[in-house]
Amino acid sequence: MADGVYFEDLVAGQIFRGSREIVMERDRIVAFAREFDPHPGHVGEDTAADSAFGELVASGWHTASTASRLMTEALPVAGGGMGGSVEVRWLTPVRPGDALRVEIEVMSLRPSATRPHLGIVRMRTAILNQRDEEVATLNSTNFLPRRGAG
Repeated sequence: MADGVYFEDLVAGQIFRGSREIVMERDRIVAFAREFDPHPGHVGEDTAADSAFGELVASGWHTASTASRLMTEALPVAGGGMGGSVEVRWLTPVRPGDALRVEIEVMSLRPSATRPHLGIVRMRTAILNQRDEEVATLNSTNFLPRRGAG
């Protein structure tokens, strides 16, 4: 697996745990929100106080983007693979100072019927904070290269 993980390297039930955390720093939360998701709860403490959250919290998209980085490190797919569909559930607000990590579970695998050089893998990724609380989950269908195919 020196060049990355292939479809054949995976089995259903296998779990990949990220080896590091990313701390959600206040300034990065605000900068991301100002550029990509300017919801009042994300762009600063003053506006967040009157938001549904009552305090500054990270954009869910910032949380998902951070998880994407951690997922790529925890499960480095040969050639990068390709994403298919993703279902995101945000469960608990992410606050400044929260340290996020990921756990990826392989749910199912099957060879692609139309693209023999690819395998289709369903995964569930849990995004956890420093208290081991699931702050979000990503259920995804991914296309991984098959070893020696194509």
